[in-house]
Amino acid sequence: MKELTHGNPAKLIFFFTIPLLIGNIFQQFYNMADMIIVGQTLGKDALAAVGSTGSITFLIIGFAQGLTAGLSILTSQRFGGQDYRGVKKSFATGIMISGIVTIILTVLSLIFVHPMLVLMQTPKEIIDDAQIFISIIFAGIFAAMAFNLLSNVIRALGDSRTPLLFLIIASIINVVLDLILIINFHMGVAGAGIATVTAQIVSSLLCVIYIRRKIPNLQLRKKDFTFDKKDFRAHLNIALPMAFQSSIIAIGAIILQAALNSLGTDVVAAQAASGKIEQFATQPMMSFGIAMATFTAQNYGAKKYKRILQGVTQCLIMSISFSLLAGGIVILFGQNLVTLFVSAKETAVLDLSQIYFNVNGSMYWLLAILFILRYTLQGLGQSIVPTIAGIMELIMRSFAAIILTASLGFVGAALASPLAWAGSVIVLLASYFKAIKRLKKLEQAQQLESQ
Repeated sequence: MKELTHGNPAKLIFFFTIPLLIGNIFQQFYNMADMIIVGQTLGKDALAAVGSTGSITFLIIGFAQGLTAGLSILTSQRFGGQDYRGVKKSFATGIMISGIVTIILTVLSLIFVHPMLVLMQTPKEIIDDAQIFISIIFAGIFAAMAFNLLSNVIRALGDSRTPLLFLIIASIINVVLDLILIINFHMGVAGAGIATVTAQIVSSLLCVIYIRRKIPNLQLRKKDFTFDKKDFRAHLNIALPMAFQSSIIAIGAIILQAALNSLGTDVVAAQAASGKIEQFATQPMMSFGIAMATFTAQNYGAKKYKRILQGVTQCLIMSISFSLLAGGIVILFGQNLVTLFVSAKETAVLDLSQIYFNVNGSMYWLLAILFILRYTLQGLGQSIVPTIAGIMELIMRSFAAIILTASLGFVGAALASPLAWAGSVIVLLASYFKAIKRLKKLEQAQQLESQ
């Protein structure tokens, strides 16, 4: 375990981010492996079927990811403040909340999956495969919830390397199972879904084993699982807004996906392939943001307020620099990468993907700012404002989907993300400036007390 409350902030953040980045890339890799193998072996329609489920998956799995990230914020703050009894209590509370939410999400998602696909105007030729794939993913929500909770808690204690190792193992398992189930056993898109869930189960079990053997602060006993109304409320006050924030953003993605579905299979395939490549390109920005949440939470718990501001400034410089590089790469080479998913003969899909990369890649710097500000505020325990920022993203994506797509076609849809990023950043900046003033006042009060 590693405390981020001592040493050079930029160096600590950078080296904490590297395993996060590699881990996130591997997580995207095993998600992308589904689509590459599906697209190359089963064809464009199967690729579109899997790709069309992305926004619905994000609605549910994103809720789980946001919830578990929020639950680990208090764990990180208590670890930074060296409240190790509180760390155990926080972890136990997180497990109980996650278990309850898992049951609710699984039941509701499986009941409403088909109506959602119909509501999104999923093309008839792909809706059956889309339902098969996403139903398997939703049946495995327990695995996604478990891994996200356990890996977030391990990171909250300053260890970003171990979850990376488990993600690498999961990625390998996922790819191998994809090949076996789709090619050898001819299971179609169902094979891709089973491979993904199995990989998540394995990575979750590895986290459990590691915690039991290596992290005394997270080794729980029966007495730790006691209902404490005040502690539950404290965790839910942070975790639920973060969970709803992810789902709010996902609703905007669903509205956009519905607009894309109405434009035909070529557009759906182009969006699916381009979106997967973009997820790789934006991982450095997201990883810096996640690192800032842990850095901020630990230092806030340790009452090192000036250090938080120093870390934010240094992290912004690093993240924006990476965003400019990533934007240039996708604009220049993104279309070539799309051929990983579809045949080079699919010129319509390739041309549409280039439009997407030109519009989005040029605005990645906005996304870099968004991630740093959002996760910093969450690390401070402020979850309401990031949720409001998520609502702004929903509004902007909906505007692009309903208004711009109708008038500009795919170009209007491609503008959805940059507009959402801009709207969110405006909200986050206002709140961050207030947070700066508050942290400076706390720092001044601390200095007066020490005199």
